[in-house]
Amino acid sequence: MSDYQEYLSERDKIDFYLGQGYKIIRVTENLSGAFLTFRNKKDQNDSAEMHVKTADARKYFSAKLLSQSFK
Repeated sequence: MSDYQEYLSERDKIDFYLGQGYKIIRVTENLSGAFLTFRNKKDQNDSAEMHVKTADARKYFSAKLLSQSFK
């Protein structure tokens, strides 16, 4: 898969979680990318985690994280 296709896949997954009412609660970065932890706003026991590898997707979730901070 090309880098662009991988970015689109990661972006769509991030948008899916945010669209389902999840919020990014934790970001853990290392040399292999970033690990995002999402928590459902309605059900605090419902959480999900994903691995973001591409630089563009890391920029994308950073912008989303900042925007959710100001809501």
